[in-house]
Amino acid sequence: MNHIVTVQDAVTAFADFMEPTAAELDAIEQEMPVILADVDLLDAHITTLDRTPSELDARRIRRARRRVLAARRELANRTAGASLPGGAA
Repeated sequence: MNHIVTVQDAVTAFADFMEPTAAELDAIEQEMPVILADVDLLDAHITTLDRTPSELDARRIRRARRRVLAARRELANRTAGASLPGGAA
């Protein structure tokens, strides 16, 4: 008779190392406005997949696209300002 052995210990042996670090969580937190804006843009595009976009749909997509660009600009400005020591240009 063969015994069935679980591999739970082998699978979870490295679970502590698989968690995100504090620095990674901070990076995700900084990028969250961009992520949410991208989700809104995708949602706007998904709603128009099965039909011809109306004027309201086109406005929603344009607004979502502008939000994505603004969020990316803010993130780029924040990261560029943080990387310059002493505020030098």
